[in-house]
Amino acid sequence: MLQCRPFLDRLRQKSVKSTPFSAIFLWVLLGSLHAALAAEAPPIPAPPEIGAKAYLLMDYHSGRVLAEANADQPMEPASLTKIMTAYVVFRELAKGNLHLDDLVTVSEKAWKTEGSRMFAQVGSKIAVENLLKGMIVQSGNDASVALAEHIAGDEAVFAQLMNQNAERLGLKNTHFKNSMGLPDPDHYSTARDLALLTRAMIEEFPEFYKWHAIKEFTFNNIKQINRNRLLWRDPSVDGVKTGHTEGAGYCLVTSAMRDNMRLIAVVLGAKSDSERANANQALLNYGFRFYETRPLYKAGEKLAEARIWKGAESRVPVGLSRDFAVTFPRGQYASLKAGMELSTDGVAPIKPGDKLGVVKVVYNNETIAQQDLVALKAVPEGGVFRRWFDQARLLFK
Repeated sequence: MLQCRPFLDRLRQKSVKSTPFSAIFLWVLLGSLHAALAAEAPPIPAPPEIGAKAYLLMDYHSGRVLAEANADQPMEPASLTKIMTAYVVFRELAKGNLHLDDLVTVSEKAWKTEGSRMFAQVGSKIAVENLLKGMIVQSGNDASVALAEHIAGDEAVFAQLMNQNAERLGLKNTHFKNSMGLPDPDHYSTARDLALLTRAMIEEFPEFYKWHAIKEFTFNNIKQINRNRLLWRDPSVDGVKTGHTEGAGYCLVTSAMRDNMRLIAVVLGAKSDSERANANQALLNYGFRFYETRPLYKAGEKLAEARIWKGAESRVPVGLSRDFAVTFPRGQYASLKAGMELSTDGVAPIKPGDKLGVVKVVYNNETIAQQDLVALKAVPEGGVFRRWFDQARLLFK
């Protein structure tokens, strides 16, 4: 926990008598007196030059983007599409609608699908787990189509599930037409969206994400190698997916963990297999060398109390809906400032998760991280007298 804990304890005891959000905006100096002695922050070097159409480097825990170029430009994702296909399958497994040992019958369409394949034979029955590994490790288009048909009955219907999940995850410039990434004018994504998708997959399904580190997979007596070169080159890399078509160029999403810091790198439209690997390696090395990430607060932890009007209670504990971490220039922890803005206009009824403020972290006068403060419990409406009394106070307020 941060050294600013005593300041937050004092914050809870303060009364709120001001305007919404600006009411108690109290900046807390992390590291206390150490910040006053912190050396002036050295400038962070510019990111490495990347020979690709687009790229993005993101910290997994904080979500902060450390480097990017053309990150919101829609492009062909090629087999990076299979990250979403895997995500949809993982969700079906988590819901209990699908099981790893369920047998899937390979259709003629799946068998005939062009491009990379795991060599599944038409009419054969293959366990979901093997199809997933064939899709993730061997980038099998046949495996992708077989899974899509098994889950949705038809690949076009499965693409609708993909798009529904893309919308739910906030992928603003992504649309899918198939499960494997074959070219289509209406099939596209961006470096940013693919990073967000990868982050969600790692966070929600760590037990399945680990399969992305498998270096080789044998099926039907055919051993195929994972095309992600960094799995051999860098022991900290544990995924994620390669992609290539003539139009998309060479694409690669990687993720690596070093000293409890995880980064996600996306490179789209490189000119060769080696260039996409080198570009991802350069981005990862840059991020780990010049930045660090630390956890600040846990989800569900009480950080303060917000004023509530017309409620059965006058105050409600507030905290975060998800863990809060911050990414900053390496060695500059003592130069961070953390603070909260709390609403003074909360009116009952209040539901758990209702936004009642924001917590921010500032470095060099720039907000580098922020997250909503939400109610941690419900506050029902108070009685008639309480509602009338608070209404009168609000009029004068």
